[in-house]
Amino acid sequence: MEKENALVVFEDKGIRRLWHNEEWYYSVVDVVAVLTKSDRPRKYWSDLKLKMKDYEGFEVSVKIGQLKLIAPDGKLRETDCANVETLFRVIQSIPSPNANKFKLWLARVGYERVQEIENPELTQRRMKELYKAKGYSDDWIEKRVRGIVIRDELTDEWKNRGVNTNKEFAILTAEISKATFDMTPSEYKQHKGLKRENLRDHMNDLELIFSMLGERVSTEITKNENAQGYHEVEGAAKRGGRVAGNARKETEKELGCPITSQDNFLNSPEKNKFLISSHTKNNIKKKRLLKNEKS
Repeated sequence: MEKENALVVFEDKGIRRLWHNEEWYYSVVDVVAVLTKSDRPRKYWSDLKLKMKDYEGFEVSVKIGQLKLIAPDGKLRETDCANVETLFRVIQSIPSPNANKFKLWLARVGYERVQEIENPELTQRRMKELYKAKGYSDDWIEKRVRGIVIRDELTDEWKNRGVNTNKEFAILTAEISKATFDMTPSEYKQHKGLKRENLRDHMNDLELIFSMLGERVSTEITKNENAQGYHEVEGAAKRGGRVAGNARKETEKELGCPITSQDNFLNSPEKNKFLISSHTKNNIKKKRLLKNEKS
């Protein structure tokens, strides 16, 4: 989960939100959809705005911000967003049996973010609890969380050096992935049979390790050379990815099989699968036997 842009879930329904001006802003249309179960939440919200202005004297448009959130088509689009205070006011105008329950949930998730700012360790603790509930092993979770920290450190360096747009972030990430695995993230997702799922949530131990290596080395090169601006940062990213890519290829020679896997955890939790495949184990055994015979 990125710090600035995240999705939260209320009763299996996703609600988009954005950290803006030191507080969470939520997609009003998403909230309307959850509370009304309407097939046309945008139309419902449009009518509600007029009703609140005409009958309740509440000028909701003054309180609403147009912020860019990821739309269903994957593109960033301006969306009506509101902070917790304004959402409470909107919810009061929506007849829904879930209204009070939603208010309590909204207050809780907003407060959790404040807690996490004051104590960042809470973020990791909650993240670990979430992955454990999904069926991931403790060993895998530790690597996944560490990978998120490494990723955050890299993106912080990019921001500090003039890389600002989501498009630039995506291109740089693709460059590292291509150099590390010979696949961009979108190609890798196709390789694993994924669609909207988070790619790294479906990587095994070695895939996670090489992802971390590529991003960590990219961070170090960027810092050591004091790369400035997109083009210098891009060069550091490509070289960091190549270091991880070379290490991956050497590992594949030793193991006798590819690191990149088509496995995912859509049908079976990670802890129910071998983190090192039986094919890999067999290749390791064969190599040991060959070495013993030669000696």
